[in-house]
Amino acid sequence: MNRITQCMHGRGTVSSVMRHRHKPQTDVPSTYLAFSGMYRPVVFWNLTDRCNLSCAHCYSKSGPGRTTEGELSTVEAMRVIDDLAYMRVPLILFTGGEPLMRADIWELARHAGSRGLKIALSTNGTLITSDIAHRIKESGIEYAGISLDGAMAETHDRFRNSPGAFEQTIRAFAACKEAGLRCGVRVTLTKENCRELEALVDLSLSLGASRFCLYWLVPTGRGSESYARLQLDKDEVIEALSLLYRKAKETDPAAMEFLTVDAPQDSIHLLASMENDRSEDLKDARELLESLKGGCSAGTRVANIDTRGNVYPCQFARSPEFLVGNIRDQSFSRIWSDSDNPVLVRFREKQAQFGGKCSNCTYRDICGGGCRVRAYAASGDFLAEDPFCYVNDLSSMGNK
Repeated sequence: MNRITQCMHGRGTVSSVMRHRHKPQTDVPSTYLAFSGMYRPVVFWNLTDRCNLSCAHCYSKSGPGRTTEGELSTVEAMRVIDDLAYMRVPLILFTGGEPLMRADIWELARHAGSRGLKIALSTNGTLITSDIAHRIKESGIEYAGISLDGAMAETHDRFRNSPGAFEQTIRAFAACKEAGLRCGVRVTLTKENCRELEALVDLSLSLGASRFCLYWLVPTGRGSESYARLQLDKDEVIEALSLLYRKAKETDPAAMEFLTVDAPQDSIHLLASMENDRSEDLKDARELLESLKGGCSAGTRVANIDTRGNVYPCQFARSPEFLVGNIRDQSFSRIWSDSDNPVLVRFREKQAQFGGKCSNCTYRDICGGGCRVRAYAASGDFLAEDPFCYVNDLSSMGNK
């Protein structure tokens, strides 16, 4: 996760991060969770594979045709929550599928809150009416990340394979605002919507979103089927990062924060842009990024539990080769604390002998070798270079 706003407007952030690094994660303010060095992860929990939409880039192949077969029961889910509370994870993110299609979501959220856990929601927004927004807020869920993949209805609805989805999603933001529920925008940038990025940022600001979170496409789920067609080339990536840098510089950090996900190497562009700007925050930003000791959070600060209780290093590393364990066989806390688990060892080894251009890259200590899921998908080699990395083109990566 590349926290653009925190690095650009973060004078004083480094000292605050260092002051909180050795506290229990539940005592660390959410602002600094991404910089925690502990292995108590933010848990992305796929409550269901059911969804009212069938999006072209869905990482879990969710859709209307999926059933409840194999899903963790309410009792099993409660036990997982109790274990995560015992482990003192900093945050659970309920996702899917569409998590609002799970009937017991309110019960699970309230139970998690009663155990002192922080809860967030990842949703397509189409089911959020005024009443549902108030239920989300009252259940103890503190934040809703709402997917918005186009600044125009035509673009978003095509992505979501559902006419009318755009208008429903826009209404969801209004409902959340009225209910006093903090929400943000989640956008997956591809060839089909990259020209709308600036308009998407402006729309997000007008909707009152507190975060603009840009995801890059990862070849998993239905995203694998459309990856070659939708993935951006290097010029498009650099243009998008430069635009985000400019918008973050122009935007009051109290109004909306900017971040990117699924490409730790984005931080190299950020540092280069700040250096070109002779930013007073450059030294702090570099120290902050170096404190992560490799930017990818998979297997350390991030974990995934799927609908059937399978545990993975992150929500995108969901192939059989990346299976860590299953909570029906062993508790999550035991699975995650197994220092000999071969999958976790691979993801946690930041000094691995990567191949290709990652092998001798001077920025590897900051980015940690990029995304291992993309590397494996492209070559079948976990240690291969990340094909989505354009750091060799750094000379052209200054802010535009």
